[in-house]
Amino acid sequence: MQDAALVLYTDSSPNGFKATIALEETGLPYRLVHVDIDRGEHRQAEFLALNPAGRIPVLVDRKAGIVLFESAAILLYLAQSSGQLLEQAAQPRWAAITWLMYHSASVGPLLGQRVHFECFEAVPNPAAQKRYRALTEDAFAVLDQRLATQSWLAGESYSIADIASFAWLHIAALVGFDFSHYQHLNRWYRQVEQRPAVQRGIRLPAPATGP
Repeated sequence: MQDAALVLYTDSSPNGFKATIALEETGLPYRLVHVDIDRGEHRQAEFLALNPAGRIPVLVDRKAGIVLFESAAILLYLAQSSGQLLEQAAQPRWAAITWLMYHSASVGPLLGQRVHFECFEAVPNPAAQKRYRALTEDAFAVLDQRLATQSWLAGESYSIADIASFAWLHIAALVGFDFSHYQHLNRWYRQVEQRPAVQRGIRLPAPATGP
């Protein structure tokens, strides 16, 4: 949508999928700009002016004059802007924020390292592979324990916390990291996966592929 106030700069990656899923879920009008990382477009001056770290996604709200990077910040902004995906009541609201931060500090970075060492490292590093397998399994266990008593990470309502964790679990499943033995986590994953907005979001700007 060319005249939309929101412009999302992204590529097919787990952090990018957080933003596309959230935008599809909220129904906020937006324009998508594909930043092709394989072609080095995230290192071009035009993009670095938006995010000096050279990472996607970046969300620009042209009407408000706001530029956001870091996927958790973008999720919080979209939830606030739309009045969706984040409950107003204190308990579920802070539960969602807590699990979003757990994802941002633990789940996402750990899975990112595991993907690197198992799928992309030119020279195998068994010690690093062992370390990140163990740490990601611990994170899966934490999520599984939470979901044993809750329908969604924040409680009874689907939220930005679910979107964040799903995006990385989607990539984990794609590259062959098996978490199906975590019964509650697997149930939750299949539940999120079936949402139409999620199915649209993980195809933007293009479906991710394995290594």
